[in-house]
Amino acid sequence: MSDASLRLDRWLWHARFVRRREMVAALVERRCVRLNGELVTRPHRPVRAGDVLTLGIGRRVYLVRVVALGTRRGPAAEARTLYEALPGSDPLPR
Repeated sequence: MSDASLRLDRWLWHARFVRRREMVAALVERRCVRLNGELVTRPHRPVRAGDVLTLGIGRRVYLVRVVALGTRRGPAAEARTLYEALPGSDPLPR
């Protein structure tokens, strides 16, 4: 496994789960983000390929595995290549 990592707020923005990186801080403050089963307390926590994220956004709970880190916030089709949905996840946004 590679040691490459990316800040959680940047990754969620690249993967289009949030519209602004500041929204990640609000999710963390409301205790809506877990990384590999552990509660996230900082929006700048590093994520790596293979990590599992649990996100409570609105009334939905997304369970995704980080597949790639990405280098930019590209189109939605590109963003979907950064993660895979895991069993038990609510349907992912399109």
